[in-house]
Amino acid sequence: MNETSPAPVAQAPAPRKTPAAADGGTPSPVTGAPPPLGQRIAELLQRQGVLAVLLTVVIVASFIYPSFHTLDNARGVTVQASFLAVVALGMTMVIITGGIDLSVGSVFALGGVLAAWAAQWGFLAALLVPLVACGAIGLLNGFLVARAGMAPFIVTLATLLGARGILLAITDEGATTYLIPKGSAFAELGQGSVWGFGYPILIALVLFGVGGLLLQRTSFGQTLFAVGGSSDAATLMGLPVARTKMLVYTLSGLLAGLAGALNAARLSSGVTIVGVGMELDAISAVVIGGTLLIGGAGSISGTLWGVLLLAVIQNLINQIGSLNSSYQSVVSGGFLIVVVVAQRYLARSRRTT
Repeated sequence: MNETSPAPVAQAPAPRKTPAAADGGTPSPVTGAPPPLGQRIAELLQRQGVLAVLLTVVIVASFIYPSFHTLDNARGVTVQASFLAVVALGMTMVIITGGIDLSVGSVFALGGVLAAWAAQWGFLAALLVPLVACGAIGLLNGFLVARAGMAPFIVTLATLLGARGILLAITDEGATTYLIPKGSAFAELGQGSVWGFGYPILIALVLFGVGGLLLQRTSFGQTLFAVGGSSDAATLMGLPVARTKMLVYTLSGLLAGLAGALNAARLSSGVTIVGVGMELDAISAVVIGGTLLIGGAGSISGTLWGVLLLAVIQNLINQIGSLNSSYQSVVSGGFLIVVVVAQRYLARSRRTT
């Protein structure tokens, strides 16, 4: 009589750990356990590290330079930072999708010239003309990147040169400077203030508030992160990848044009030499703020802290007096290198925990 061994009992596989959500405190949907402490610390540093650096710099500078923490100085720093902040807001959304926009500096300058030129026909013309023209440039960038499949670096480099060429053509190679009538409603938009803080500051804060809501509370924002994480995966999920990319580049052009118009209103003229290198400042602020250059991760608040950090550094250089503004580029570049290296280290730490 042959004995038969009992059939082996199948065992359920052990639950597999899944990465924690981006907020760093959401438990795993499978195990219900919170993410490891090391991972949470890495995520917190990536998101809010720039704020800690900003606060440290401000506190130290306030002790060293008594004039630094005055209200007048704070107003000056924030007004100067507001224009870059508006540009960097659009850049943040572009970079989150895995793209880049090198044209924003030239589009910023073009927006200012168009606003000053159109101011002779009133407030609406001065505001709408740069928005329409700069938005069209952004739409062209988005179409060539999303529909034609061209590299964002090449496309936006071409429109950088094109926008600067249009600006020079309008101003007769820079020989003509369009002036905004003093006392006009459009000039008041750049020079007026509420409680001592200029309208450009308030506009930038409102835009950042709206941008933060879009990024964190809407399906549009989640689509941006998905596209930046993997365009192919986002396509398989049925997400509108091409339309999303076109939209973020259009928004980048619109915001750069708006910032240029606000700057022209503040200066009462369309200056042709502004915006040179502004695209690099915007990218620096975005990356210092914790947004990954490879896409898929970032925050609006981090970009705001990054912009303010660059503005504070520039103000400190002015406070020192013996250094010229060229040192801002040196310090900003140093911060950028440190942040990129730190991001790589933090990303490696999150993968290993």
